[in-house]
Amino acid sequence: MLRWALFFFVFALIAALLGFTGLAAAFAGIAKIIFYFFLVIFLVTLILGLISRGP
Repeated sequence: MLRWALFFFVFALIAALLGFTGLAAAFAGIAKIIFYFFLVIFLVTLILGLISRGP
């Protein structure tokens, strides 16, 4: 999932360099949403791993 966020981020940078500002903003928005989704899943997994580890 983090790979997809990086993919959209790179395409946003390329589109911004070529002058496609609307397309760059769309790609950046998608990358941001995917990154935050990945971050939430990571934190939930981390907390569940710490809780279920036991003494």
